[in-house]
Amino acid sequence: MIKGKRFKALALVASLGIVAAACGSDSKTSGDTSAATTTAASEATTAPTTAGTDGTPASTPAGGLKLGIAYDTGGRGDGTFNDQAAVGADKAKTELGFSLDELEATSDEDRKPNLETLTANGDNPIIAVGFLFSDALLAVAKEHPETTYAIVDGFVDPTAVPNVRNLGFAAEQGSFLVGAAAALKSTTGHIGFIGGQEIDLIKAFEAGYIAGAKAVNPSIKIESKYLGAAGDNAAWGSPDKAKEIALGWYADGADVIYTAAGGSGAGTIEAAVEADKWAIGVDSDQYLTVGDPEAQKHILTSALKRVDTAVFLTAKALTEGDTKGGTFTFDLSNDGVGYATSGGFVDDIKDKLEAFKADIISGKIVVPTKP
Repeated sequence: MIKGKRFKALALVASLGIVAAACGSDSKTSGDTSAATTTAASEATTAPTTAGTDGTPASTPAGGLKLGIAYDTGGRGDGTFNDQAAVGADKAKTELGFSLDELEATSDEDRKPNLETLTANGDNPIIAVGFLFSDALLAVAKEHPETTYAIVDGFVDPTAVPNVRNLGFAAEQGSFLVGAAAALKSTTGHIGFIGGQEIDLIKAFEAGYIAGAKAVNPSIKIESKYLGAAGDNAAWGSPDKAKEIALGWYADGADVIYTAAGGSGAGTIEAAVEADKWAIGVDSDQYLTVGDPEAQKHILTSALKRVDTAVFLTAKALTEGDTKGGTFTFDLSNDGVGYATSGGFVDDIKDKLEAFKADIISGKIVVPTKP
């Protein structure tokens, strides 16, 4: 079994001898998992007997249930996106009896070999965490139609590979709620948004944030800036750049800044501490993951992307005999996105945020995906 946060995939590729696997349909998924601190991957456990969707026992793969996770850069411990995936994987291990194999991409060249290594190891399903795996997953999935794959935030054409699940999130909806929180809490009427790569995926975060803020205060001033162009992967790991931007905005009067830029968001939190202002986290509840009591005092809320829900339900579906691919959307209606309340800083405005949430779920408010 493959273990460890920074396992070197290429050595295993050479020793195991490997190739690749496939993708899928259109559906909306429901379910719930609770956010938690991730724990280290551990040894295999005995797979439970599980009922299939028709009531008959689902077949257990040879060697037991084995879940493979291909993390993006940062892996476990990134405090956001990858850690959320790890929460869902740990729950699948604890509650469903999966053993857990994990590999982290430390560069673009790792992505396809990592997927091939997990496939050769007999993992099923295999979940790729991040849109940057899209091309590699298409190639691998075509070669292994017997394996179920999933990709978080990516898209692989279901007509090309029906054994891949596209796991998408209505990030704009959670961003709307934290934008409303920012406007409700701002005393200066001046807030900001820092994005990672300037791509449609992150623009949806920006669009929701702006819409939520303006729903509260139509005349609010909102700064926006990206850390890199499309394809600039350094944008996800540049906390120094995020900090510089945030400090400048705070000095100019902004008092709340939301960052959707992976590990770069740590820089905004540092700036918020230094300026004694608010930062808003992304993906995970960063109040819980930041690991610094002083920093916690400055994290107003976080826009939650429940990657843990998506990972757990993907693993659960396999135990129930559901191996179909397709596109699955996670939004406010199925607890796929949301906002964090840790620290109690939004308790006084929670009724307003919940009212906005209800209006989004009912369709009364349609949140834009483009700024």
